[in-house]
Amino acid sequence: MAKIHLQFTLFSAFYSPLISTMTGGFLAEEGFDYEWSVAEPGVSALKALEDGSAQVVQSTISQGFASLEKGHQPQARHFALINNMDGFFITGRDADPDFSWSSLEGADVLVHHGGQPMTMFKYACHNAGIDIAKINMIDAGNAKEMDAAYRQGQGQYIHQQGPAPQQLEADGVGHVVAALGPMVGACAFSSLAAMPDWLNSDEGQAFCRAYARTRHYMATTPAADIAAAEKSLFPQIDEAVLTQCIRAYQEMGCWPEDMAISDAGYNAMLDIFAFDGKISQRHPYDAICMALK
Repeated sequence: MAKIHLQFTLFSAFYSPLISTMTGGFLAEEGFDYEWSVAEPGVSALKALEDGSAQVVQSTISQGFASLEKGHQPQARHFALINNMDGFFITGRDADPDFSWSSLEGADVLVHHGGQPMTMFKYACHNAGIDIAKINMIDAGNAKEMDAAYRQGQGQYIHQQGPAPQQLEADGVGHVVAALGPMVGACAFSSLAAMPDWLNSDEGQAFCRAYARTRHYMATTPAADIAAAEKSLFPQIDEAVLTQCIRAYQEMGCWPEDMAISDAGYNAMLDIFAFDGKISQRHPYDAICMALK
């Protein structure tokens, strides 16, 4: 049986299309024995492709933008979509069915200060028509540190990826008031990357078949069934919370059945990163992505 190692940059229910290649049995159907890991903080998962310790990684095309801006041509290629939009939520202390993004102005907000999350947060605020300079943005550290700080009473709002916001709500600590995805709009937010030679190999093609079936599964399977299969990988999250999170992503349209990184999705990412001044030119699709045959 062929062995495949998957590596995640971040591990959350937002990346369920890759998680479910394992928990839905699709890798096993293609004869794969598999293992998975999460990249060390501050270390790009793409390094695992370059040293051969992983064959497929969860990443984002913005990693390719960063490399190209430094004059480095990426060796790996992004070949399939994971998420079609931002997966972060805004959680507040109080239930607010009439929440307006303008409520963030003048408020203390724990914002994820990672590269892409911050860029997307800025773009969402821009689209919402609010002045980000009027938000007291707090850097409380990484995702776990942010969650702990909010639970300890810091901040009026927090910016997190699911299922952390849904777990806060279940624990009575906060209320989810907004999702960034619809405000940012459709884009190739996160993707799978691999080395071109491996993608063209029999193993690479077998993985792509498994992933295509997983995309169909994500689009057609009730959230509760997906959550039940994934639950063992989320020991700190209630199954009902995991179900709620997965259903929210399904309803937002994060996981379309088509796994291709579209030109429209790629160009939307160029627009977002140009807005934030992170790219100096519109880098060509083929410099970062590889269309599957």
